[in-house]
Amino acid sequence: MSQKKIGILIMILSAFIFALMQVFVKLTSNEIPLMEQVFIRNTVSFFVALFTCIKAKQSIIGPKKYQPLLFARSFFGYLGVITLFYASSNAFQSDVTVINKTSPFIITVLAMIFFKEKVTKVQILALITAFLGVVISAGPKFSSTGFAISMAILSAVFSALAYTCLSYFRGKVDGMTVILHFSAFSIICSIPFIINNFVIPSSPKIFIYTLLIGVCGSLGQICITYAYRFAPAGEISIYNYTGIIFSMLLGYTVLGESLSSTTLIGSVFVIIGSLMVYFNKNKKNQA
Repeated sequence: MSQKKIGILIMILSAFIFALMQVFVKLTSNEIPLMEQVFIRNTVSFFVALFTCIKAKQSIIGPKKYQPLLFARSFFGYLGVITLFYASSNAFQSDVTVINKTSPFIITVLAMIFFKEKVTKVQILALITAFLGVVISAGPKFSSTGFAISMAILSAVFSALAYTCLSYFRGKVDGMTVILHFSAFSIICSIPFIINNFVIPSSPKIFIYTLLIGVCGSLGQICITYAYRFAPAGEISIYNYTGIIFSMLLGYTVLGESLSSTTLIGSVFVIIGSLMVYFNKNKKNQA
């Protein structure tokens, strides 16, 4: 199997795991504060990455010359989480979903600027097709407050910057070192928000769900980190759109949410966009 195909599969797996994580976030949202969920997610990731680095005798902090970019990845990644959570709490979810899913466009542009990656017309058309699928599925009203919308836009930008850094680290910094750096940064930044507001789960079920937020967050972070190491950012970022489909299916099967015709139609657009990139790349490789 080629590096590109491995990267695609890992990216799709990451999208599924993050969608599953959001289910557990939803199931605990009435009891566990949002920043505590963020803290727990990153704490599990931190210890998984730390154990892996020590066992594999990998550098915990990474090469000195890459420290500024490691900090940038952690900084932008954390800002992406904070702005997304603020937008999610203060804007219509449909608006936030659509705006946040502009990040693959931004990643593609950044990859062109910084990594000189070539972007084909088919890639652009596929991105537009997949994004239209998100718009159809979410049905945005764009009637949220201006500040909340601004936070959603910033979330997309910060996420794109963070994932562009991940692509740069390919072959330069071990993936677990990157995750360890980001998790430690996020834990330190989250402590002030939870120190006087920490909630102990009221039941074993809520405790397990809360722990699974951390497990899924850790696995999802590992997958997305390595996905960008197997293939160029501009080529695989589109597969992150499959998370919309997984969220829809999990919402229906686990949370009992309804499926509308527009959601199904939008999902078809997402699938078509993803397949356009996949088959176009395969055709080029066979030529």
